[in-house]
Amino acid sequence: MRTGSGRGAARRRAADSVVVPEATGRQAAEATVEGRWLVLGKDGRLTAYARTRGGLLRWTEARPGGPHWTGPEFFPVADLTQLSIVQGADTYVHFLGRRETRKGDGPPAVDIVHAIQYQTGRPVTEWRSLGNPHQDREKAARFGIPVGAVSGSGRVHVFVRNAGHGLMLRREGPSGKWQPWEDLKGSGVQDGLAVVAHGSGRIEVLAGGAQDAMWWRQPEADGDFRQEPDLALRVTPGTAAALETAPDRATYYWTDQDTGQFVAHRPGGWLIPLGGAPAGDPLTLLRATLDGFDCTVLAHRGPDGQVMLAVCGAENEQAGLWWAPTGEQSVGAPALALDAHGRVVLATVTADGALHIARQSGGPGLALSPSTRV
Repeated sequence: MRTGSGRGAARRRAADSVVVPEATGRQAAEATVEGRWLVLGKDGRLTAYARTRGGLLRWTEARPGGPHWTGPEFFPVADLTQLSIVQGADTYVHFLGRRETRKGDGPPAVDIVHAIQYQTGRPVTEWRSLGNPHQDREKAARFGIPVGAVSGSGRVHVFVRNAGHGLMLRREGPSGKWQPWEDLKGSGVQDGLAVVAHGSGRIEVLAGGAQDAMWWRQPEADGDFRQEPDLALRVTPGTAAALETAPDRATYYWTDQDTGQFVAHRPGGWLIPLGGAPAGDPLTLLRATLDGFDCTVLAHRGPDGQVMLAVCGAENEQAGLWWAPTGEQSVGAPALALDAHGRVVLATVTADGALHIARQSGGPGLALSPSTRV
């Protein structure tokens, strides 16, 4: 599958763009958000999110398919150390943050907070605390980074590494009321969990450990989680990602601790080397139809900040990947999404704090038009 960037074509034709002043102050993004930070709403418009000092930035497509955008809009959120995003099948966007509040001497008070955006361009709800399962302040300060998933019924699930390096879960009940924290056990769990919600509604979680990887899954949607036997996998902390690549089947991707390169794995199968020179972020993944074929699109940021792109047939990574430079730079992991017309869209945040959007152009394979600065 051919991949390519529109950077060379930029010399031959002008691209549509929105001219905005230089991003300054609160309008300058400082980091990308963890999780899928470029999302498609029910109305067909894309929304992008990024972190900035003291809160969240949001850009919104002016109309489905672009090319014009509005924003950034600033939403204040105090004391966050991490922020991740997850979207359900109902297109609601859920924000999960880890909050550290200093109160005098001693360790900070740490809790997990949650907010929702129900519709494209609408306000973000009040941030509500989901608490912390540790009563001891020292242990509570070591509580990990939240990662979320939304089941087919719309119930939000929040997974966090605890102070003892086991896995904790808090989720919404059938009525929408949050249930108490559940201890899913595990040993040596690292931050950087890979979570996937299948089309069937089932959720799976992969966690890297000191030696092996741990794997939990639901036998049925909204059911209890069952820990499967450990997998002899060497996952570099903070690099795991997951994608449903066939009905009710996930492929996991991460950076191998021994080789320093990406690998793919489906439980029960072999490790598949993918090459690449990762910068320590998880792979960015997207399922897309290209030239009539079901494909997986993969993107990552290299050590120099340049974004690399590759495409393979779904569950055909063993055929080999060719990592193509896009010419785009990013200060954090890039984002991928499909727009209202089914075109692949690549989003990046540059060192000056601006959002850049590159969109699939015509022709075979996957070629991107020159990016525009939003």
